[in-house]
Amino acid sequence: MQAAGLIVGLGNPGKEYENTRHNLGFMAVDHLMDDARRFNSDAVSPLSTGKKKYLLWKCMPGGLRSTWLVAKPQTYMNLSGEAVAHICGFYNLDPEQVLVVHDELDLPLGRMRFKTGGGLAGHNGLKSIAQLLGTRDFHRLRLGIGKPDHANTSSYVLSRFAGEEVRTVEQILDGSLKGMLAFIEKGAAEAVQVVNAFDACPK
Repeated sequence: MQAAGLIVGLGNPGKEYENTRHNLGFMAVDHLMDDARRFNSDAVSPLSTGKKKYLLWKCMPGGLRSTWLVAKPQTYMNLSGEAVAHICGFYNLDPEQVLVVHDELDLPLGRMRFKTGGGLAGHNGLKSIAQLLGTRDFHRLRLGIGKPDHANTSSYVLSRFAGEEVRTVEQILDGSLKGMLAFIEKGAAEAVQVVNAFDACPK
């Protein structure tokens, strides 16, 4: 099968990590696949089992005709690159065909940014991917989660969204869907315009 590209949502596997801030990438790609199924119940089909380093699906997003791979690494965040490198090698994909969707401490909750290449902002998932692909030249959809008021970043990123944040996250998932579809249909330049204009920050 020849896929147009790979969309990777970053997160940690397991019930204890569901709907945590660090799993916003997982939530976004789940939203993409749910949207695809609305157009066609057969638009999403699994390509892997839980025994591998990742969960992988073949997906025709948003009613479009192009076929994409959608992945959720199951290696825990720090080893995300193992999954991405394996998929790219098996399906003969170049780094510029890869979009990584991930949480971002340096953006407030309700904002997102699209970028290609550049720094990794201390994100261990991105570090692993860059190391194992041998380049930073892949696309990223950065979903803001904000920084904690206290110093313990680890406990913050592994905490769940609460209260008014839940409504904001719903808007973020809809916004990320529009950004991913813009990238799929028209490329990175269009995705930058769509994503960077998004603002769901509480007023």
